[in-house]
Formats: sequence, structure tokens, C-alpha cells
Amino acid sequence: MPDPSIELAKQAGRTIERISAPIQVRTRHLDDPGNLLALLPSGDAVSWVRNGEGMVGWGIAASLEVSGTERFSRAQRWWSKFCAQTAIDDTVSMPGTGPVAFASFAFDPEPGRSIIIVPRVLIGRKNGQSWITTIGIDGDPRHELRAVSIPTAPVNVQWTDGSQTSTSWRLAVEEAITRINHKELDKVVLARDIVGQVDGSIDARSVLSALATAYPSCWTFNVSGLIGATPELLVRRTGDLVTSRVLAGTVRSQGDATADATMAQELLASEKDLAEHVYAVRSVARSLAAHCTDLDVPDQPHVLKLANVQHLATDVTGRLADDVPVLALAALLHPTAAVCGTPTERALATIRELEGMDRGRYAGPVGWIDAHGDGEFGIALRCAEINQEAGTIRAFAGCGIVAGSDSAQELAESNAKLVPIREALTQS
Repeated sequence: MPDPSIELAKQAGRTIERISAPIQVRTRHLDDPGNLLALLPSGDAVSWVRNGEGMVGWGIAASLEVSGTERFSRAQRWWSKFCAQTAIDDTVSMPGTGPVAFASFAFDPEPGRSIIIVPRVLIGRKNGQSWITTIGIDGDPRHELRAVSIPTAPVNVQWTDGSQTSTSWRLAVEEAITRINHKELDKVVLARDIVGQVDGSIDARSVLSALATAYPSCWTFNVSGLIGATPELLVRRTGDLVTSRVLAGTVRSQGDATADATMAQELLASEKDLAEHVYAVRSVARSLAAHCTDLDVPDQPHVLKLANVQHLATDVTGRLADDVPVLALAALLHPTAAVCGTPTERALATIRELEGMDRGRYAGPVGWIDAHGDGEFGIALRCAEINQEAGTIRAFAGCGIVAGSDSAQELAESNAKLVPIREALTQS
């Protein structure tokens, strides 16, 4: 029987303060459940899966929608109050067990809405261990495993321009290049969107499955209709260990090993791409230094090869000097130069002026946090937002513009970054 105390937590963040009875949270070991994404039912579902490991969940035990510049701190306050009202029975006791909140934050605080969801049922797998957690449900959590329907593939997807045409977006890029050449800013990331019209409903599970199959080394995520497979880890906290993966500088993969190896070497030697990458790495290292010691920032990037593109990548690590939760670290890092630009405020103003669209939760932090403050947040890239009522899916891609950028090349790069979502809808 559902725990009646959970009903109060469904309404809004403030109602959590009025919960009288503890919210029952139970976590138990689970035999290997197989493909995590295949466990998801249709409807409300969340996911965070990479290389077959991670977490999936369904049902809503509690949720919150916030906006504005205080969206991260308000979310953390809400989550802390929720966890304080729980009675946790956890026989597994590792990061990701007990209560977990999945969150997706707006890129821009001004127009955007951010969403936090605590699933009623969660299944996780990490380092050979699997577990199941239920919230507000009596009895053994393992009884919540049930057969699910087979996902249905999208039908007849027709893609059209989004907020700007390709031509108008190139003009915006050229204006950004002019401003950079005039020393108004060093770098700005400009994004564009395309819209897919689908006959009938869109089953997010089929798209997630296709993304996870094609891009297993990326984090395949789903939070309230924002789905994607991001290669970029904004921040991970496990105890006092903090990790961030920076991606900036991109070339399209050719599908030929020799050609891709040549392009990788050219990417490593590209002054334009290295300059773009350095801006992003410096912004991350500078932000983490406020809470971390023993920062390890490699002098040179490596090349991260994905199915459709290759990126310059740098993994930054450090040790926490205090007990700041992962959500606060994500707030500290966002927006990085990899998705905004440098200087940050000037780049953000340029985005608002030239991009011609509301990014929504695209390029914002997406991931999870547990009751101990551990968790992982990626940057919502290679993603799309599903609108079931309209039968549409809106996909996004952005490019870092620096001195030496070319609008035609940036358009080609954005098209390469749109490939994962486009192919996931046709191959799912």
C-alpha cells in the first residue's frame, strides 16, 4: 500500500515542511536485472545510464519546478528537507542507494524552468552490484519489478527549421565572429534547434534505447521529457573525490579509421580548437578551486572519439576541502565556457541577443543527487525535448565560436551534433 505521507510531497516544495509521518525509503540488493532501460514502463520515467550501468526509475514520489537565479539553491534546500523527512532502510549503502533525485536545470535563469523528480521506484547497477529502491511503498521493494510493454518506434518523422533557418543562424555566427575580432569577447557558444513532427505519440523509451546502443560511452538521460546522450560530465562527486570532463573543439567522424586518426591529429594541432578548449578547461578549474584541493588539470587534452564526432577532452579531478553537495558544485560550474563562452556574462548577453531562441533545459546541468550529496551531473547535450501534446520533438546543437571560426564549418559541426537524435528517431 502506498505511504499516505508521500502525497504531501507531491504538491510543491513548501509542503514537505508539513509532512508529519516519515516517508519510508527501502533499498535492497537485486540480482542482475539486465538491460536497465528495458525495465522502464511507458509514462513517467527517468534514466541515467552509461555503458550499461547507472539508474532508471519511474513513478513520482515528489517533484519540484523552479526558475530564476536561485534555482540551484532552492532545489538543494527542497531536497535537504525531503531527505530529512525520510526513514531510510538501506542494506546496500553505496552512492545512488536510498532516496535519489533526478534533476534537469534550465540553461538560462531568466526564462527557463528547472525540474527535479524523485522516482517512487528506482533500479541501479554499479561495479557489479544491483539494487532497487522504493519510496512510500510497503513491503519488499523487489516486488515492484513487473513486465513492461514493448516500446513503439516513432512514425514518419518530418524535420523542419526551428527558431532560425540555417541561413539566419550563419548570419548570427558571423556577427559573433565580428564581435570577437573586435575584442568584445573571447568566445561565445551559439546553438540552433530543429523540430521533428511525428505521427502519433512519441515513446521516449525507443529513442533512449537507440541512443544507448549507438553511444554507449555517453550518459543516456531522461528527465521530464528531456532525452539525450551527453558525452560531457559537468561534475561527479563520490565522497571527497570530484571529477569533471571538459569537451570543446570538435571534428566530424568520417567512419574510416585512417581518416579519423588523421583528423584527430589535426584537431590536436588546431590553434582555433585548442584555444576554444583552453577557455573551457580554465573556467572549470577556476570554479572547482573554490572547494577543491589537489586539482589535477592535464597540460594537454586527449581526443574523445564518438560514433559521429571527435572532441578535444580533458578530465579535471580534485579533492573536496568541505562537504559541499554535488548540486552546489554543478551550480558553481554552470555555465562553463564550453556551453556559454568567455567572459561569461558578456557571452550570455550575446547568446540572448543573437541566438533567437529559448534554450530551455538544453545545455543545462542534468543528472542525479542522493541523500549524502553524492551524484553525477552532465551537460544536457545531444538532446531533444519531447512535446507529447503537439507530437513534436525539438533537437538542439551548439558550436563554440572563437577567432578563426567559419560560419559554414560551424553549421556543418552543428549538423553533425544533431545526428544522434535524428538517427535515434529513425532507427529506434
